[in-house]
Amino acid sequence: MHKYIYGAIALISFSIISAQNIIPTPTNIKATYIKKTRSKTGEPGEKYWQNKANYNISIAFDPKTLLLKGSETIQYFNNSPDTLKTIEFKLYPNFFKKGSMRLMKVESDNVSDGVSIESMSVNNEKFDVNKLMINGTNMTVRIPKLAPKQNINFTIDFSFTLNTGSNFRTGKIDDGAYFLAYFFPRIAVYDDIDGWNKHQYLGTQEFYNDFCDFKMEVKVPNDYMVWATGDLMNCNEVYNDKYCERIHHAETNDEIKYIISSEDLKKGGITNSTKQENTWHFEAKNVTDVAIALSNHYVWQSSSVMVDPKTKRRTRVDAVYNEIHKDFELVASDARKTVEAMSYSFPKWPFPYQHETIFDGLDQMEYPMMVNDNPVEDREESIELTDHEIFHTMFPFYMGINETKYGWMDEGWATIGEWIITPLIDNRFVDKYGIEPTAQNAGKEIDVPITTLTTLLNDTSMFINSYPKPAFGYLFVKDMLGDELFYKGLHYYIGKWNGKHPMPNDFFYCMNTGSGTNLDWFWDKWFFGTGILDLSIKNVKANQITIENLGEKPLPIDLEITFSDGSVEKIHQSIAAWKKGNKEVVVTTKSAKKIKKVVLGSTYVPDSNKKNNLFELK
Repeated sequence: MHKYIYGAIALISFSIISAQNIIPTPTNIKATYIKKTRSKTGEPGEKYWQNKANYNISIAFDPKTLLLKGSETIQYFNNSPDTLKTIEFKLYPNFFKKGSMRLMKVESDNVSDGVSIESMSVNNEKFDVNKLMINGTNMTVRIPKLAPKQNINFTIDFSFTLNTGSNFRTGKIDDGAYFLAYFFPRIAVYDDIDGWNKHQYLGTQEFYNDFCDFKMEVKVPNDYMVWATGDLMNCNEVYNDKYCERIHHAETNDEIKYIISSEDLKKGGITNSTKQENTWHFEAKNVTDVAIALSNHYVWQSSSVMVDPKTKRRTRVDAVYNEIHKDFELVASDARKTVEAMSYSFPKWPFPYQHETIFDGLDQMEYPMMVNDNPVEDREESIELTDHEIFHTMFPFYMGINETKYGWMDEGWATIGEWIITPLIDNRFVDKYGIEPTAQNAGKEIDVPITTLTTLLNDTSMFINSYPKPAFGYLFVKDMLGDELFYKGLHYYIGKWNGKHPMPNDFFYCMNTGSGTNLDWFWDKWFFGTGILDLSIKNVKANQITIENLGEKPLPIDLEITFSDGSVEKIHQSIAAWKKGNKEVVVTTKSAKKIKKVVLGSTYVPDSNKKNNLFELK
């Protein structure tokens, strides 16, 4: 774990905060400062709290019928200052339930009866399940009062039929491969901002879950292998010994090797064959979710990478896939390089988990220690998909982002991560994900402020606000501050909020405090503002070029100047050029030679109107 000494930051933080132009702050966020659960220097307040649960889950899955039957015990800790009279649960599989609200189409053969709660007890007393209040993906349980610092225990038996399409993050992939996500009743987040998270899961907005400890038992037919969030605790009970030895070898070596090859699949005898079913035990601590993948015909490549040279800690990186998908033959290498790049290049923070498994699941979705990715034919797309989804390990999982409300706080980071890491894996590629949609939609009705709640967005508005627009914001700040100050700010934020639930102002203020720089002028214009993105060459006179900002948002200035003798000069200015609120910047060339042509713009500077980006001497 990186720990930075912020003596100098501590000395100047008061002056930074005093100088801040207060960015727009909703009343429910202001209330957290009054309650001292959060602070205007960015770090958690002296009275910050969050609730937690311990889950002990046992499931049995039948691949033939797709029936998942489970039981769980939950010990829930109320660390809040409030007395709770109800406990809110999430039943995410009810997304497929007949009559549930959805913002995504579900094929008729995937509409189901949803989750069946077959029995429940509360503190060892039987609860009448007919009194459960189930509304879509939300379930309310009335309880005796749960006072602060007390805990409550639930035992629940449940079942549902898995969907047959995996394009909604979970489901059947083929006859012999399945991805089980969001499969258990879980207690919703109760936080210091909104209380209970009562937002329905509608398919577009993503998830918000507490950091909890999990123990899982997964019972499946004995010819199935299982991968999951957490550590496999009984390897020698479910695998024959040589496969456990291969797993251990992968955990300590750089070289990518097969743990399960096509030859192994042909020979059989991979798993314990003395029983009709095997029960796989996994444990995961302090994670926001768990996911399970299983197959009876996938190959498995693996290696590991040292992610923290101080502790010598390594992360095992897996690619588990159907060998007919040839693009997956390089996924193990791409995934390993992504984990390495995240640890040493961007965001330069040791990869936080002990393993990362990329599973061939016909989807594009992330989970703690797991990725459910579809096969793609294009090499560049395969790299971008792999590094994007793995980057989510930091945001939202390590950082506990409320994706339901603030999608930009995780998708924006995955996007800039994709932009930076893709060419590190293969320098032939320049990742342009989302750049043109940002430019072409800037200033339109659908172009609302980035900080607009994700629950209020859909379609193109949701895409550009969640992915490219915030990524540009992060990139421009990195460019302006330089790497040293940028990483001080970012690492301050990560260090203060990993394992917790940061919201937007926590990020903004942490970056200010950590970098020692008042960035409110930029946060206000880029994240809270609207308008076109348009820099223009207004005038060229002698060796001076006047650049005009026709919009409201600051953009970097990139000029390529060609002189009459054919020589070229390139000039770059960061967003700091617009800090004073000016609408024009005069750029002076180093050369007194006559200018023949000026081209304004670069790949990562979105511009709505490129027609005014060219000057040529006639």
